[in-house]
Amino acid sequence: MTNITQFKTSQDKLILSHLRKASSITVREAMVEYSVNSLTKQISRLRSRGHNIISTWRSHPVTGQRYTRYTLLEESEV
Repeated sequence: MTNITQFKTSQDKLILSHLRKASSITVREAMVEYSVNSLTKQISRLRSRGHNIISTWRSHPVTGQRYTRYTLLEESEV
C-alpha cells in the first residue's frame, strides 16, 4: 500500500468518524479540522462503500453564501 493510498484511507476514516459522532460535516469544517482539501471525493468514496450520506444545500445566515452539508443517515433512517 502506497503512502497516497494510506493517506486517502486515513482521511476516509477521519471523515467517517466525524460523521458518526457529529452526523454531518461541511467542506469548511473538513478543511479546518482535518486538512481535507477535497471533501467531495471523500464523500463519493464513502458512498461507494455503502454509506448513506445525503447532501443538503444551505445558505449562511449572515453572508448568504451557499454551501453543502453532508449528513450520514443511520440504517434505521433509510
